[in-house]
Amino acid sequence: MKGTQNAQKGMALVVSLIFLLLLTLIGITAMQNATLQEKMAGSVKLRNASFQLAETALRTGENLVQDAHFNLAPCRFCLPPPESTRVTAAGVYAGSGPSSGVAWVKAGDGFYMIQNLGKTAFAVNVPQGETATLYRVTAIGLQGASRSVLESVYAKY
Repeated sequence: MKGTQNAQKGMALVVSLIFLLLLTLIGITAMQNATLQEKMAGSVKLRNASFQLAETALRTGENLVQDAHFNLAPCRFCLPPPESTRVTAAGVYAGSGPSSGVAWVKAGDGFYMIQNLGKTAFAVNVPQGETATLYRVTAIGLQGASRSVLESVYAKY
C-alpha cells in the first residue's frame, strides 16, 4: 500500500507537466496567430493608403486636363506607361527597362502623368459632329511596400 502512494505522487507531477506543456503550445499558437493578423491588417492599411494617394494624384491630373487652357501634343507611342511599376520620383523615368518618356509630376505623396491619345468623334457626351481629344491620366500612390496604379481616360471637347 505504501508503494502505490509514492507512485501516485510522481504521476501527479508528470500529469501537471503535460498540462503545462499543452498550455504553453496553445499560448505560442495564439501569439503566432495574433502576429499574423497584425501583419495582414498593416498590409491592408498600406494598400488603402497607397490607393488613396493614387486617387488624389489622379484627380489632380484630371483637374489639370479640365482647365480650358490645357493643351498637350499628341503622344507618338500611346501605350500605357510601362515604368508605372517602377517609378519612385517625379520627372522622366531614367531607370532600367522600357519607358514612355513622359514626365511624372509630383502631386502630394503621389505622382501622375498625362498623355494625349489623339482625337475621336466617338466619345461619351460629345455632341454629334464634334470631336474630342482623349487624355490618359495615369497616377501612382506609394505607401510603404504598397504601390497602387490608377488610370483614367478623359475626353475633352
